[in-house]
Amino acid sequence: MEEKLLKLMEEAKKLIEQCDCSEEIEKLRVQFLGKKGELTSILRSMSTLPEEDRPIIGKVANEVRASIEKGISEFKETWLSNQKEEKLKNEKVDVTMPSKYPEMGRRHPLMQVKEELENLFLNMGYDIIEGPEVDTVKNNFDELNAPEDHPSRDMSDTFYLADGIVLRPQTSPVQIRTMKTQKPPIKMVSAGRTFRFDEVDDTHSPMFHQMECLVIDKGITMANLKDAINQFVKEVFGDDMKTRFRPHNFPFTEPSAEVDVSCLKCKGKGCEACNYTGWSMELLGCGMVHPNVLRNCGIDPEVYSGFAFGMGIDRVTMVKHGINNIRLLFENDERFLKQF
Repeated sequence: MEEKLLKLMEEAKKLIEQCDCSEEIEKLRVQFLGKKGELTSILRSMSTLPEEDRPIIGKVANEVRASIEKGISEFKETWLSNQKEEKLKNEKVDVTMPSKYPEMGRRHPLMQVKEELENLFLNMGYDIIEGPEVDTVKNNFDELNAPEDHPSRDMSDTFYLADGIVLRPQTSPVQIRTMKTQKPPIKMVSAGRTFRFDEVDDTHSPMFHQMECLVIDKGITMANLKDAINQFVKEVFGDDMKTRFRPHNFPFTEPSAEVDVSCLKCKGKGCEACNYTGWSMELLGCGMVHPNVLRNCGIDPEVYSGFAFGMGIDRVTMVKHGINNIRLLFENDERFLKQF
């Protein structure tokens, strides 16, 4: 029996040396050391041996078992080490190669200009005030001195959600809310989305962004209005930009004006971009706050006066960046947006 055990040990050693994967070594473990393995079968016949031979054969059997287990363990360690080295070799990272960074998003040009304008007015001493996009007809028209037959009140021009409730067609109702809740002096701007029944073309959209400016104090005049607008235009577009004030009619201001800025491309000399007029598109509307608006908000027009102006942030963005079609701002074309 001792010879059988030693022969079994040699056979196992040779087979272990011939193994080349973990599956094969596991089969050998079961073959030699399993419950029905060859070593177990030999040991079961020890009961037939003389009593004095059993300790000797038992010692040999334990040595054989230990030898086979050691051979299997050493194979597994070597095999796992080789596998790890091979994996590291195949998955080696060249640390000198440039990294692959995920493409980063960026602020939309409209939001960039909106934040730039807000920061500009903050530095000029204005408060930033927000208001709801859904507001009352009273705040949007009545308190702003718009007559009942004013075209802007028509359903073909304004989005009515319910009786007396509209999607705001302008950010002016924020001025009304501010004048009703704050006592003069008031110096504020408000920016946000507005909505009108505009046909989409190169310069119009049914949803657009506006910014309103309001100043109420004692002794405010048209000169203060022109100075504030000129300061704003030069800060945004450059010191060489000029403004042109054209008389206009707004129900909430008197006198009123529309403001153009000189062409960014030719600086007022005249070119194809401005149809050789030297002026860009209309930038904003402005005027002195109408006395009726002050009265509606509980402010005495005999004591206080003020100015207001409103601009389309979309138009400011278009003038600033030389964009000739407002649709580009809303089409989400990455080729366009990546330029900013």
